[in-house]
Amino acid sequence: MYYKGFYHMFYQHNPLAPEFNDIIIWGHSVSQDMVNWIQLEPALFPTEPFDRNSCWSGSATILPDGKPVIMYTGLHEPNRQQVTVIAEPKDVSDPLLREWVKPKYNPVMLPPDDIPFDGFRDPTTAWQGQDGKWRVLVGARQIDTERGMAILYHSDDFVQWTRHPVPLLASQDTGMWECPDFFPVSITGKEGADTSVNNASVKHVLKSSFGGHDCYVIGTYSSETEEFAADSEFTNTSADLRYDHGTFYASKAFFDSVKNRRINWGWVIETDSKEDDFQKGWSGLLSLPREIWLDTSGKRLIQWPIEEINNLRTRQVTLDNKELKGSSILEISGITASQADVEVTFDLPVLEENSQILDSDQVDDAVLFDRDSLVSCVYGPFGLLALASSDLSEQTAIFFKIIRCGNGYSVIMGSDEKKSSLRDNIKKSTHGTVLDIDPRHEKISLRCLIDHSIIESYGAGGRNVITSRVYPNLAIGEAAKLYMFNDGTRSVTMSSLEAWSMRNAEVNSNAI
Repeated sequence: MYYKGFYHMFYQHNPLAPEFNDIIIWGHSVSQDMVNWIQLEPALFPTEPFDRNSCWSGSATILPDGKPVIMYTGLHEPNRQQVTVIAEPKDVSDPLLREWVKPKYNPVMLPPDDIPFDGFRDPTTAWQGQDGKWRVLVGARQIDTERGMAILYHSDDFVQWTRHPVPLLASQDTGMWECPDFFPVSITGKEGADTSVNNASVKHVLKSSFGGHDCYVIGTYSSETEEFAADSEFTNTSADLRYDHGTFYASKAFFDSVKNRRINWGWVIETDSKEDDFQKGWSGLLSLPREIWLDTSGKRLIQWPIEEINNLRTRQVTLDNKELKGSSILEISGITASQADVEVTFDLPVLEENSQILDSDQVDDAVLFDRDSLVSCVYGPFGLLALASSDLSEQTAIFFKIIRCGNGYSVIMGSDEKKSSLRDNIKKSTHGTVLDIDPRHEKISLRCLIDHSIIESYGAGGRNVITSRVYPNLAIGEAAKLYMFNDGTRSVTMSSLEAWSMRNAEVNSNAI
């Protein structure tokens, strides 16, 4: 949230060890640009019977008088029942909000009878309807079923909360809905909207975290009838709309009133071993903050790193109209490849109707998203090799392939971690998605932000995103290399490339 000149980031934190454990607190950091951060003392930690066993996730709401309020999940003693708790600033004049208090009326919500005691958590940012009443969603799972849902609550005073008889949305096949999110997006333009805005100029997004992914639906919401008419359903399959097709979970968006934008953050877990986490002394990180808005089609969201990230750019290299012949590789030198921002666009020759191009109906996702599978491929895979060693024994490929889609063509975007490290005990995945573009009429674009053990890849101007965690053993620091490649048989044109070395952000502990 933003408050009195500072962006505040609260996050789940184990102060004792780099692992999820019995006691979780709320860490707290502040920033004036969401790039450089100052770590403060924890905001919330177990003090009362209703949160004695942990302070789990939740959200912040700015009340009409400007006062911030936190709603979070407390684990109630003795059986760790999940309850909803409210916390308020001890001193609203403190822009850093260093101390929080928990009113005596807590907890304000208990699991309903049809919800298990451990399946009721992660309240959203609250919003006001036209009747002036507050609304909030809590993620849940129906008892003895896999029916996940977002339970809706009402309040006149932000203290007494009443459950609405019907969930705002539910799905039979997803299991528990974690970290739900609900917010408006403008139908036209990139401008964000305050969470309580609801009129003909917006649609609403409902996001839920389940099955290891952050999935969302877009629809129309009425606070008068409490109906959310979603344009699609959650299926717990690859057909669901996702924020990110890689390692990204439990995200939370907020409205930035300073620049009138909606910003989303995600949790990016480790994919190495617990022993590695203890050796380095930390585990888990947050994605770069992403501005989020509705695509002009109205069918999906666009995500893009906030503009402040560009302030970290230093040395730059550029290339234009470079042909990448089949089975070729091109090193991009002149930048620090282990800490870089790369933007590239590709052009294809005319796609011939009789070309033997891979038909998407003939193969499953595992083949489509596998870089090494060249079944009938005429264009691709081509793209970028990040965090590569000089002998290419280590590399992470962010690539594209062309597939036939009905009477036209689509573009596969993938991130292949199979050769990302020579180390063992690391999960090395292949992630992929289908870009919603027609390569006959649009250039294929990619932006990659590379930061030692994480690569965030934005395809087609942010229509699709893939985040990868990788742990190279050779391609570290100055030894890391960056290449463009084309494994296909036909040439593609790299119409433009801009790449920058990136400075370190400043992250200080208790500097204020």
